[in-house]
Amino acid sequence: MMREVVAVGPERLGFDDVVRVARYGAAVRLTDDAMARMAASRCRVEELARADVPAYGVSTGFGALATRHIPPELRAKLQQSLIRSHAAGSGPEVETEVTRAMMLLRLRTLASGHTGIRPRTAKVLEALLNAGITPVVHEYGSLGCSGDLAPLAHVALTIMGEGVVRDAAGTLKPAAEALKECGIKPVELAAKEGLALINGTEGMLGMLVLAIHDLTRLLKTADITAAMSVEALLGTDRVFAADLQALRPHPGQAVAAANMRALLAGSGIMASHRDGSCTRVQDAYSLRCAPQVAGAARDTVAHAAAVAERELASAIDNPVVLDDGRVESNGNFHGAPLAYVLDFLAIPVADLASMAERRTDRMLDVARSQGLPPFLADDPGVDSGHMIAQYTQAAIVGELKRLAAPASVDSIPSSAMQEDHVSMGWSAARKLRRAVDGLTRVLAIELITAARAIDLRRPLRPAPGTGAVVALLRESVGGPGQDRFLAPEIEAAVQLIRDGSVVAAAESAVGPLG
Repeated sequence: MMREVVAVGPERLGFDDVVRVARYGAAVRLTDDAMARMAASRCRVEELARADVPAYGVSTGFGALATRHIPPELRAKLQQSLIRSHAAGSGPEVETEVTRAMMLLRLRTLASGHTGIRPRTAKVLEALLNAGITPVVHEYGSLGCSGDLAPLAHVALTIMGEGVVRDAAGTLKPAAEALKECGIKPVELAAKEGLALINGTEGMLGMLVLAIHDLTRLLKTADITAAMSVEALLGTDRVFAADLQALRPHPGQAVAAANMRALLAGSGIMASHRDGSCTRVQDAYSLRCAPQVAGAARDTVAHAAAVAERELASAIDNPVVLDDGRVESNGNFHGAPLAYVLDFLAIPVADLASMAERRTDRMLDVARSQGLPPFLADDPGVDSGHMIAQYTQAAIVGELKRLAAPASVDSIPSSAMQEDHVSMGWSAARKLRRAVDGLTRVLAIELITAARAIDLRRPLRPAPGTGAVVALLRESVGGPGQDRFLAPEIEAAVQLIRDGSVVAAAESAVGPLG
């Protein structure tokens, strides 16, 4: 099968393009328009390099050292020194998909023609992506201003044939060796190219795009697990009625409620307590208010997506080459717009998980579970059922609340007070990735608990939508019974959520979810 190729030009990349290249290894191709624009802006940079008037990043030092004029014979060394000194990351490697997203997005910025990069230098970055060579980028090093300097410097170091990479097989090796094996010739950076490769927000942006992609799926999953819990706890779906939701016209809330109505339609379990025998007037908030919380989370993701869309259309560098040939310094590398939404997203992630954990706990508590056995255990006392699975949820939720504290309110001055205010957006992005993983795991535990509770309602039958999800889960996770090793069952549910199988199963029964 032919490998998918994503065209990279001056135009904005789509979210799906980023995911395909970053996560699934799609190839990239610089467009003819991109090559022409880069060549044109390069001519302007070379004019400045020949001029007597100092130009920042072309013939001067960087940051607080920008007052020094660099003579022509030292300018190649200037660019090499910039990259070597700035490739100062530390700590664990970041994920391959994050580095590939960052590489792709920086390539798109280079393709805009506003950085003054040579086309052949950009072609090396294109070749690295297509060969599956991933520079080793570390957890710590970026302040989110001026852009993601240290992470991008590790990428630029690879373009120079230096540093450490992982090849397409994931093997750790020197960059020079990996490039040689793939027939890629490293470059000696010319005037301004060092800055052009590192002065951007692409690390933060890549992680934001990946998080939005994952949260879009997790929001649907949260509606599914919430509906399963409402069903298992003999709750009512009347509160999700469209006319009630319309009284508070938040768009995300309407979508979440519509999903829950569709998922619960035709439920034999719910029909069983519509005969007037139920004495409860209202369900608990974690059931009744699920659309309000999931809806607010949707609206937050929509806001973050709008910010990401604008950033995907941006050309971040300092200085930049404008269409009229001017080369100007600017502050567009500041990561505040991204940092704020990265922090913002961590709040609804924590809250969604908190509500899911409360529903799980309710299903395990004999005083609140509407007739289910304690902890859904087969022989309570001998068996503990899902007691400790809820502990795991609670531990994750506790961590998610900590991760919801914003990184962007902090600023530690750097570069001898030249860079006296920074965004900390990279840190916000790193903690959001951990938060998204935590939400996935909390929903997985709600999923296996609600499925077990639904099975314990037999012979009553669930709705077609929720029943399809239970049936999918039973292909890898057994039904009610004696205690067994739970960790692999939780992990199986995590994978079914992560790969989209849970959403696909529900949609096979009820149609597309919003």
